[in-house]
Formats: sequence, C-alpha cells, structure tokens
Amino acid sequence: MAHVAEHTVTREMQQCIDECLSCYSSCLQTVQHCLELGGKHAEAGHIRTLTDCAEICQTSAGFMLRGSPLHARTCAVCAEVCRECERACRRMGDDQVMQECAEACRRCAESCESMAKAG
Repeated sequence: MAHVAEHTVTREMQQCIDECLSCYSSCLQTVQHCLELGGKHAEAGHIRTLTDCAEICQTSAGFMLRGSPLHARTCAVCAEVCRECERACRRMGDDQVMQECAEACRRCAESCESMAKAG
C-alpha cells in the first residue's frame, strides 16, 4: 500500500472549517425563511446571494478538510462572498433569522480572511 502524506488540520483551520459549515447551514436555512416570508426577502438577487454564500462556504470547508494547497484562494473568495451576504442580510432589517445569518457570515468572513493571509 502506498504511503500517503498526512494532512494536519491546525486549530485555526478547524475553527475556519467549523465557521464555514455553520455559515453554510445558516444560509440554507435563511433561504427557506426568506422564501416563506416572500416580498423583498424572496427577491432573486437576495436568494442568489444566500445560495452563493452557502456554496462557497461548503467548498472552502472541503478544500481545507482535504488539505488542498488552494484552500487559501477559496478562503479569500469565501470571505468576499460572506461579506456581501452579511450586508444583504443586514439590509433586511431587524428580522432575527436575518441578523443571525449576518453574524454567521461575519464570523466566517473573519476566519476565512485569516486563513487566506496564512495560506
């Protein structure tokens, strides 16, 4: 059996993976919430932003879990998308689900920004 180099997940990387997966989950749940609310919450651009954020968070977590040498690049993009999603959610007002999603996006963006710099 061939020897495969082990990939070590640092504490910082594990935190980033956790933040990405939390944001992924939050964005998908928020899509459902927005579709149920309708109106401005269900506008195509807003749903697309939430969906884009969920997808890039899942992708970034996967890149880190697999030890991809490109994880810093996916994290940089993830941080950018999370910042946009955070702004979009905050624009929706005082809705608790929207604000929780905005916070998940903020935490993920901060963590991904650190990973991108460390990359």
